[in-house]
Amino acid sequence: MAPNGDAAVAAAPEAVPMGRPRQQPKPRRISMEGLQRAMSDLALEFTKKAAVVDAAAKLPAVSEQVDDARCECCGMTEECSAEYVRRVRERYCGRWVCGLCAAAVTDEADRSRSTTEEALAAHIAVCGRFNRLGRANPVLMQTEAMREIFRKRGKSNSPRDSANTGGLARSSSCMSAITKDLNCSMK
Repeated sequence: MAPNGDAAVAAAPEAVPMGRPRQQPKPRRISMEGLQRAMSDLALEFTKKAAVVDAAAKLPAVSEQVDDARCECCGMTEECSAEYVRRVRERYCGRWVCGLCAAAVTDEADRSRSTTEEALAAHIAVCGRFNRLGRANPVLMQTEAMREIFRKRGKSNSPRDSANTGGLARSSSCMSAITKDLNCSMK
């Protein structure tokens, strides 16, 4: 691009008749205005680059030390800076917990209106039990979870008990009606 912003156009050589000497075109004269504009553009570019370099120099230094931290609940490891590990330890009673366990502990503390310490102890117990039983025998862990669900529910699922509580009870089996319909359609 030419200094004044116009694109430089190269002229194609003209066809010269035979016998005539070819004349050289006069070089284009650069005006003072064009030179000043070019210098202004260059000064602006240098100023922009200097501002970028200054801004980069003013940014806080990023901690380049990244360590693997092991969660004290579930045992998962994450790459974290030392500053992040320090903040997590401050929040969770000196223990480092991963993001997933931190969310579970915070949720448990909010739900049961207990302290972070109590919620953390409960979560560590659940994770410890899972690591002992769940990883070695997943079917047993699933059975145990279903047992806990039924225990928390505290109600029986029998039709007689639900009839006493005002719920819907089954009066008879629907299999006889289905069998009767099938027999009629086959005849």
